[in-house]
Amino acid sequence: MLKIGRYNKMQVVKAVDFGYYLDGGPYGEILLPNSQAPEQDLEDGSDIEVFIYTDTEDRLIATTLTPKITVGKFAYLEVRQNGPNGAYMDWGLEGKDLLVPFREQTIKMKEGQSYIVYAYVDEQSDRLAATARLSNLLEEKSEGLEEGDVVDLLAVTTTDLGWKMIVNDEYWGMLFFSDVFQPIKRGDRFNGYIKQVREDQKLDLSLQKSGYEQVTDTADWLVTVLKNNDGFLPLTDKSPPAAIYERLAVSKKVFKKAIGNLYKKRVISLEPDGIRWVE
Repeated sequence: MLKIGRYNKMQVVKAVDFGYYLDGGPYGEILLPNSQAPEQDLEDGSDIEVFIYTDTEDRLIATTLTPKITVGKFAYLEVRQNGPNGAYMDWGLEGKDLLVPFREQTIKMKEGQSYIVYAYVDEQSDRLAATARLSNLLEEKSEGLEEGDVVDLLAVTTTDLGWKMIVNDEYWGMLFFSDVFQPIKRGDRFNGYIKQVREDQKLDLSLQKSGYEQVTDTADWLVTVLKNNDGFLPLTDKSPPAAIYERLAVSKKVFKKAIGNLYKKRVISLEPDGIRWVE
């Protein structure tokens, strides 16, 4: 079944001067314009993965371009302009912006400003739209996640304790300031880890692996960095945490454990102004 606002594997029905028609099943033939098709020619009957959306005249259209958001996902998008029906956001596709109706705005959106929104298909019209009303779309209590799992994080807002994050486009999670060792701004998206699943199933997050596994990975990474820098790195256990994170993207605590691990194995030597790889 064709899924609007998502990727679909479709079959080429025929080629025309301005593109290709794809088999849309009950939706009929759907155009893949030349401007949004791959450079190589497509043969009749061949399969291709495309994203399906509606154009300015509400006709279904196919594209191989990558949108900034798909149905069921969250993204940080900029308002291109306001109109009589709401705010129109730049979501990376030609021909049509993504509408956030006035009723789906928590505050009046302003042109040039960016907001976190969720994409959906209006059931009555089959039109793509977005909402900024996030609270009812995410679960506070997680299911199926465990400590140490790698997760996708989207930075939403800060509280007195830390950053409130969207986890895997499904759950709320908390990244405490004490676990932040890099600049973060609203709308940033990156991988993180489940630090703890609390008894109430709420999620505490981390940007780094925990425990021995993190130290081992950092030690291996240190050796690679040393080899790529003529065997020397101007960092010691006295270096500022910011300098260590800027160079290695790890906390000072993990760095110290990693160099201790390598020193015991006689892989490195400790010098007054840095560490040196011992071949």
